[in-house]
Amino acid sequence: MGRQLFGTDGIRGVAGEFPLDRRTVHAAGMALGEWAVGIHGADSEIVIGMDTRESGGWIAAHVAAGAVRSGARVRFAGLITTPGVAYLTRTRDFVAGVMISASHNPYRDNGIKVFDHSGYKLPDGQEHEIEKRIFALLETDTQPTAATLEVDEALDEAYTDFLASTMNVRLDGMKLVLDCANGAAVHLAPELFRRLGAEVIAMGCAPDGRNINLNCGALHVEALRERVLAEGATAGVAFDGDADRCILVSGAGRIVDGDAVLLLTADALSRKGRLADSRGELTVVATVMSNFGLEAALKARGVQLVRAAVGDKYVLEEMIRRGAHVGGEQSGHVIFPGYATTGDGMLTALRALEVAVESGQSLDALTADLKVYPQILVNVKIKQKKPLEQIPAVQEEIDAAMSDFQGAGRVVVRFSGTEPLARVMVEGPDDDRVKHFAAKIAKAVEVELGR
Repeated sequence: MGRQLFGTDGIRGVAGEFPLDRRTVHAAGMALGEWAVGIHGADSEIVIGMDTRESGGWIAAHVAAGAVRSGARVRFAGLITTPGVAYLTRTRDFVAGVMISASHNPYRDNGIKVFDHSGYKLPDGQEHEIEKRIFALLETDTQPTAATLEVDEALDEAYTDFLASTMNVRLDGMKLVLDCANGAAVHLAPELFRRLGAEVIAMGCAPDGRNINLNCGALHVEALRERVLAEGATAGVAFDGDADRCILVSGAGRIVDGDAVLLLTADALSRKGRLADSRGELTVVATVMSNFGLEAALKARGVQLVRAAVGDKYVLEEMIRRGAHVGGEQSGHVIFPGYATTGDGMLTALRALEVAVESGQSLDALTADLKVYPQILVNVKIKQKKPLEQIPAVQEEIDAAMSDFQGAGRVVVRFSGTEPLARVMVEGPDDDRVKHFAAKIAKAVEVELGR
């Protein structure tokens, strides 16, 4: 049986409802505590952090109480980013790290992401074992409790000290607009970029528990783009709710997404002789969702693009397998394994801006030859997930599109790992045909699997 609670990014759902009801959350903490103590012994310590959602506090408290009940100890980092938790887990004496966040989702959703001491998200097999123990605990009459948590302020300071230490240059003279999505980066990001010399204009820094990702951040960059242009800023940076991704905006208003960051950072690494993977090949790892334009631009530089399944953990797995030095997703998750074990929005922004300073070029100039092929992504609400090869009507529409594109386009239909959605992505040489086929495929999915 496959995993039922863990998706591509931990356990996620509507806060207060299964699997994020108090009883299940407490059981998750107990299962994690048992796992930690079973492997690492008594008094194993777990670090917990969260973003700004109104449900974050009680979820963290119930996870902590469960872990303590199983014999583990807990330290609370409070408001911190997901990559911040990963960093602390691998650099301190923590056997595991837990981030309470639903990333880019609305405030009603929340989630539990787990890292082991290596700083990597747990492999699927380990998540499955913990999940089985959660279900076993739910069969007992154990009642949930909540721990009283005190924030250890030194933890997030250690993380920002690390980020600052990765920079070979300063950002003096840059005017940056930061959109922190009313999320985990609201305090950390403005402080970090000012510390490095930039003039910072902060947006999305007034969280109220319910406005995280609301018309702001990496999924809604329109307001950031307008502010960059109005302020005459050097660039803009938009984070998502837990700041494990970022989207940049150039001084001219160009959207610099994950694909563009992969291009400019890979180019810089290649020039320094630091891009070759363990086989000696110049390699960038992306996903099936990355634009064909990225593949073409990299190929022109003698760099191969390797595509992994959607999800930064799968990108990372492929990077480790190949010994690649940069990889990520179009959505803004970019991984630099020389610095971190997960996507990190603030680290990504630093790397991109560092390239700009060292090269003396703007983000526009650095990505000028990235031709973005028209791409449409349609989300279709579904009530069941079924292998596409078992749905002839959907497969026929996909085949029709691929035949029409004649090798100059792509179709990717996949199920979301965190929401009841089928994602239909169509990419091709012209906008009209892309829209036409995306609509037809989405309609077929809706008829066969929708509500």
